[in-house]
Amino acid sequence: MSDAAGFALQAVSFDAMEGWRDDDPSSLFEVMATCRRHISETKPYRTGSLGLSSADLLPLLEEAETFRPSSAKEARTFFEKHCQPFRIVRTDGISGFVTAFYEPEIEVSDRQDATFRFPIYRRPDDLIDLDDQNRPAQFDGSYVFGRLRDGLIDAYPDRRDIDQGYLEGRGLEIAWAKSKVDLFFVHVQGAARLRYPDGRIGRITYAAKAGHPFSAIGKLLIDRGEIDRAKISMQSVRAWLATHPDQVDEVLWHNRSYIFFREAPVDNPNAGPIAAAKVPLLAGRSLAVDRLIHTFGFPFFIRSESLTHLDAGKPFQRLMLALDTGSAIVGPARGDIFTGSGHAAGELAGTVRNDADFAILIPNAAAARFL
Repeated sequence: MSDAAGFALQAVSFDAMEGWRDDDPSSLFEVMATCRRHISETKPYRTGSLGLSSADLLPLLEEAETFRPSSAKEARTFFEKHCQPFRIVRTDGISGFVTAFYEPEIEVSDRQDATFRFPIYRRPDDLIDLDDQNRPAQFDGSYVFGRLRDGLIDAYPDRRDIDQGYLEGRGLEIAWAKSKVDLFFVHVQGAARLRYPDGRIGRITYAAKAGHPFSAIGKLLIDRGEIDRAKISMQSVRAWLATHPDQVDEVLWHNRSYIFFREAPVDNPNAGPIAAAKVPLLAGRSLAVDRLIHTFGFPFFIRSESLTHLDAGKPFQRLMLALDTGSAIVGPARGDIFTGSGHAAGELAGTVRNDADFAILIPNAAAARFL
């Protein structure tokens, strides 16, 4: 099956997927049951341009509801019985690509003082959702948020405007952070654990954004010759910012995108954050995808020969569920791997920038449409 969007789905056998026989997808079944409950009891996921719907996925999720494999082989056999894998091949010949994300932990206070100075904001009431019906003609189609003021819609203030006080005095602060740079990377990740001085742990997750496109500050530093392209990572960007404090504002403001958060319950401190698919993320098994193309809940087998530090020197090769998205995750074979919560997970995530092979597993009844 070819696609006018610039990629093709090529049916393959499970045996043809290198690394499949070495994977243990047993941990996915509990997450799949949670996805099933969300689709059935709350609402279906939005269908991506590939045309796969929650209704196409439900037979697989229903079969998985009570299935608890006793071995890795039994878990793989379940997917072999109920799905047909399709390799995602870009028609321009370029490989798929993976990065990684994590849930940071950040020190905060519920009071502003000389130490805790940088606010974490809730969604403002003058921020509105945009669609093809209400988006002003001069706006790029990527803008899905804007400002409603005096009955007119315009662009919402950007990172610089907000950092310089646009939202002050409106009571939108969830908490205040110690570090502007730490808070910036919370915006990039879209979620965080909050550690308060008295030992309390809170959690925030994405609520909305100001609407401006995401602009990577790592690319800016590469283009300026500040960091070698081969050495770019979250760690190298942080190190550069730490040694150039007089340029921090200018560099961070290059990314005009600004994220607003909502508080999330911490029912289980060991569970991952609840992301776009409205189910807790599972470390190492949750994938952010381009939701304009793909539909949440579908399984993807990802293999990267060059990505070895997540699996003790072995190539990364795992079955994952599409459970999140992000403004930088664009394209049919583009994914963001969730590595977990806290500093160690951040160290793992920060250096993932690898070519990868993507295969989507489509339940048998729906797969017939693509064969």
